[in-house]
Amino acid sequence: MANKVHVLLCVLVTTLLSCDVVVVVWGQTFACDVGKSPAVAGYGFCDKSLGVEARVKDLVGRLTLQEKIGNLVNSAVDVSRLGIPKYEWWSEALHGVSNVGPGTRFSNVIPGATSFPMPILTAASFNTSLFEVIGRVVSTEARAMYNVGLAGLTYWSPNINIFRDPRWGRGLETPGEDPVLTSKYAAGYVKGLQQTDGGDPNKLKVAACCKHYTAYDVDNWKGIQRYTFNAVVTKQDMEDTFQPPFKSCVIDGNVASVMCSYNKVNGKPTCADPDLLKGVVRGEWKLNGYIVSDCDSVEVLYKDQHYTKTPEEAAAISILAGLDLNCGRFLGQYTEGAVKQGLIDEASINNAVTNNFATLMRLGFFDGDPRKQPYGNLGPKDVCTQENQELAREAARQGIVLLKNSPASLPLNAKAIKSLAVIGPNANATRVMIGNYEGIPCKYISPLQGLTAFAPTSYAAGCLDVRCPNPVLDDAKKIAASADATVIVVGASLAIEAESLDRVNILLPGQQQLLVSEVANASKGPVILVIMSGGGMDVSFAKNNNKITSILWVGYPGEAGGAAIADVIFGFHNPKLNHVSVSRSLLIAHNFHANDDTSLTPMDGFLI
Repeated sequence: MANKVHVLLCVLVTTLLSCDVVVVVWGQTFACDVGKSPAVAGYGFCDKSLGVEARVKDLVGRLTLQEKIGNLVNSAVDVSRLGIPKYEWWSEALHGVSNVGPGTRFSNVIPGATSFPMPILTAASFNTSLFEVIGRVVSTEARAMYNVGLAGLTYWSPNINIFRDPRWGRGLETPGEDPVLTSKYAAGYVKGLQQTDGGDPNKLKVAACCKHYTAYDVDNWKGIQRYTFNAVVTKQDMEDTFQPPFKSCVIDGNVASVMCSYNKVNGKPTCADPDLLKGVVRGEWKLNGYIVSDCDSVEVLYKDQHYTKTPEEAAAISILAGLDLNCGRFLGQYTEGAVKQGLIDEASINNAVTNNFATLMRLGFFDGDPRKQPYGNLGPKDVCTQENQELAREAARQGIVLLKNSPASLPLNAKAIKSLAVIGPNANATRVMIGNYEGIPCKYISPLQGLTAFAPTSYAAGCLDVRCPNPVLDDAKKIAASADATVIVVGASLAIEAESLDRVNILLPGQQQLLVSEVANASKGPVILVIMSGGGMDVSFAKNNNKITSILWVGYPGEAGGAAIADVIFGFHNPKLNHVSVSRSLLIAHNFHANDDTSLTPMDGFLI
């Protein structure tokens, strides 16, 4: 295909403050490209006047068994004889366009995208319109990247698992522990991402995916692994707690995909449970889209869970249960063998690829040149706009929670503060602020940078990082003793809580408590403690220390987190006093001391 070259003039290069010429090569390949393959004009699946069902039926009818099987995996094969390029299904957009999945990358054409706060903080705003607006911005940037060949159209976000135990490493990815709030978040964010044109459910801006279905909230806790964990859940707890967000996602959000999880629920792997997939998601809730596995979870149910005796049986029971797409290669390797052994018929494979291709049809993948479709005018100019970056700052402001405030402590008066001490392992955080499933942000504003914009500051880290084995107290205490006010920024990072990394307690990591106490006791003025984390921390020591006048929880606040924190501390935004998403974890922290790793047990918080 002859690539059309677009020249974008006068792109501001901030480091040089100059006006350069950047050449952007249109690199997106697409099906039904009449210019490249004139024969496709006669294919029914390329006829936009037909409905989605008729087009997909025509397409599936033209494919060989091997070609169908090649489209049951995330790195789908090309069908060059029909003018269909390969397609990568795996892209991520948890809180901005991410380059974690293989379907998306950044380049000098689009070097970054707006990085919003992690969902645990955004959900704390309780602002349902905010959830949807963020989704719209993320999908705009995603479509802009797709148009220049840097991204796909299918995004495996959001994560709407219930965050019951503050020690779960992936809790920062979720909206929290409340099923009602999580349901509202799911529907709002999905509506924003998918942004169906004129209300037409057969036209998607991008395709969202609600994950991980279902009853999943343990990764690696004292020998309990997500690959083998069996969640024993009562019918009432399933209906009251774990299912509502997914139900809302499908029914209210009309999501295009649901991802089944690694774990078993009451003895059955979720990706091989026909009651959960065919019965509930597609049957009761009427999913209009595809069901995808978590990465390698079909392989997991065979190799790790030993649920089947052969890999062919694992492939067959997953597809028969309602799975359409496998993140991984397993279905590509063993489905043909399952057919030859009589474990599954081709009609079941037809059904799966039909759901997959129907989703791509709704996205315009088979409608020819993307530049001639809705959103075809989006490009680099629409990514990292000033408005998008300001929305990231506003989202962080709205989510920040005030946990303690002695009379007249906050806000600080910028005119009265002649010197401000900024201390702590997260005080100058950049990368930490954006959490996981992240992309490359437009820019960073660290807490130190944000605070420096309002008052003269002195800075001491106190700890090399959040693990803080040996705090350096002297410099930190010295600047706190002479400052008009002190801000201490502590908490966690992806070295403490992340996918495959559950915590064993809810204490501040390492010697951070010692750092906080020593600095607070040495401080001349008011002390504001800022906690950056996904899960709750035991901060009862700070609550009971009269020298610590204020406590803020700021989640992982995204690229503009430092500016948002400063806005709250200096009174340009008034934070709320509490919120449901983290309230249980913080109440736990306030009501007992987590002195060892047995203070909470799996029965207290994982799955009951």
